[in-house]
Amino acid sequence: MGNILPMIGKGGLALAAMGIISIFLYFFDYNIRLLAWIDVWGDTVGWIIRFALIIVGGSLYFFLGTPEEDES
Repeated sequence: MGNILPMIGKGGLALAAMGIISIFLYFFDYNIRLLAWIDVWGDTVGWIIRFALIIVGGSLYFFLGTPEEDES
């Protein structure tokens, strides 16, 4: 179980990166193919989803991304 938590943290980093890249590409009227569905419900919901990806992904990386060191 200890080896899976850093992997989930790295997945969170990927989520946050996709959210940031999606924000950048939005201004060029382009989007990541995996995230093409987020603007279906409108621009406001798309922005909420982008920021949620960054917040959730960043928190996963922050809390689970680095393995805890043993103090012994």
